[in-house]
Amino acid sequence: MHIHILGICGTFMGSMAVLAKELGHHVTGSDANVYPPMSTQLEAQGIELTQGYDPAQLDPAPDLVVVGNAMSRGNPAVEYVLNKGLPYVSGPQWLADHVLQGRWVLAVAGTHGKTTTSSMLAWVLEHAGMSPGFLIGGVPQNFSVSARLGDTPFFVIEADEYDSAFFDKRSKFVHYRPRTAILNNLEYDHADIFPDLPAIERQFHHLVRTIPSEGLVIHPTTEPALQRVIEMGCWTPVQTTGAGGQWQVKLLSEDGSAFEVMFEGVAQGVVEWDMTGQHNVANALATLAAARHVGVVPSMAIAALSAFKSVKRRMEIVAQVRGITIYDDFAHHPTAIATTLDGLRKRIGDAPLIAIIEPRSNSMKLGAHRDGLPESVVDADQVIWYAPANLGWDLGATAALCTVPSIVSDSLEGIIERVKSQAQPGTHVVIMSNGGFGGLHGKLAEALQ
Repeated sequence: MHIHILGICGTFMGSMAVLAKELGHHVTGSDANVYPPMSTQLEAQGIELTQGYDPAQLDPAPDLVVVGNAMSRGNPAVEYVLNKGLPYVSGPQWLADHVLQGRWVLAVAGTHGKTTTSSMLAWVLEHAGMSPGFLIGGVPQNFSVSARLGDTPFFVIEADEYDSAFFDKRSKFVHYRPRTAILNNLEYDHADIFPDLPAIERQFHHLVRTIPSEGLVIHPTTEPALQRVIEMGCWTPVQTTGAGGQWQVKLLSEDGSAFEVMFEGVAQGVVEWDMTGQHNVANALATLAAARHVGVVPSMAIAALSAFKSVKRRMEIVAQVRGITIYDDFAHHPTAIATTLDGLRKRIGDAPLIAIIEPRSNSMKLGAHRDGLPESVVDADQVIWYAPANLGWDLGATAALCTVPSIVSDSLEGIIERVKSQAQPGTHVVIMSNGGFGGLHGKLAEALQ
């Protein structure tokens, strides 16, 4: 078939495109903003990309149009599809029908850590010789692609609670029918589609309803929202992680780079790896529980984690210039910002740490997280907030509440000048955004040369 994907550079849609190509389809796609890492991955796969949504790209008509959840009514390509009566489907529905049928699906859901945990789990199964398929919303560095079909029944998927399409307001993960489900954590997010936390809890309950009684649900003991989800009804065995759970850790280093794993009170081995932060320790525990469910003994899974490389854009070192280290990180929620900076601070000690933050997600633009932002940056020595033109709230007022020195800049040039004036050898600069940030990472590295 000729499949055309609207919104192909989104992390989910781009990964889905790779799977469609692997199944033998002719795949094309378009997006308003074509940017790496997804655009480079797609071009490497021989998938033709078009900038923008001119209906001309749909003539001659493809056999099927897959509509990304960023597409809305009024988009010229969407209107053309509807007016011409072209066959169309959401990405999650296509995936459920053509890839996940008959597979043992291992789904990773939660507000934070989905991409990293999915990458860990896929790598642990790969290391154990199980050649899993996977679809991950990022490019894991242990693999060269964000998605593949795999050679066995096992399929690892990042299970997002965001809605499926403008015509299907169910969360994406309701389509996936997992047998093994990790529920990592749950906080309020996606303020553009969910009015409050109970609305998201209801979607998680819908996910739990689809998990078979011979499956497994894994969640931490420390998340009240997830406890409420389980109490709405659960027909599946549950394993818990963290304090008081079946899976626990003893930290051997404060930054989380070494820890001993315990299962039901029995030591299973020690993970020593390049990752930092309590959040990644928690991600690792959930991964070990899920891998054990499909037959990977903990000692083998622990050995795999010790060889795990992170995901692109998850505290990825993108440049080291004159002793200054620049990181690219995807964090776009106060909790993620806080845990990421905490992990780095514990690793680098007293070294200077500058955080550059772009409030770019829909929830950030709506101001849903602004109350949590001042507290989230306490581990930085200074913060530069980027105020894009379309931000609908006063970022300056938020910056004023920070206990560390904070400035607001409305230009990349202003940010670069500030870093040049402040950074010295030994400084760590973390750039946090869930978009391309105008190529700031490369421009800053060049300016520091």
